[in-house]
Amino acid sequence: MSVDGSYNGGMGTHRVERVAAQLREEISQIIIRDLKDPRIGMATISEVKLSPDLRNATVKVSVVGEDDARQAAIDGLDHAKGFIRRELGLRLSNLRFAPDLHFQLDEGVAYSVRVSQLLREVQEGEPNAGG
Repeated sequence: MSVDGSYNGGMGTHRVERVAAQLREEISQIIIRDLKDPRIGMATISEVKLSPDLRNATVKVSVVGEDDARQAAIDGLDHAKGFIRRELGLRLSNLRFAPDLHFQLDEGVAYSVRVSQLLREVQEGEPNAGG
């Protein structure tokens, strides 16, 4: 098991983590520079988990906005999956093939934003909430 507790285990763990970091960076650049889909908007790649054989990548995506806008961003990324994978194949000369991409919403950021919003509402509604 790796230091961060991910499932990227076995021999070559360091390589798997290095390639995952490289994928995260490249996918982020592709989204910023090359994708013109308005659904994607403010999508940020928060994490990439690779299978030990480097054939499958789960890409966690953080998106600011309402639930329907967040799902639309995932739909847009799924629609562009072939293009993104082809671009990765061109950019990553250290891999024999680009991994199959699986996009998922990263709920952690949205959860944090919602908790902060609720705390603000409580503080505004109760001036003496702290004491």
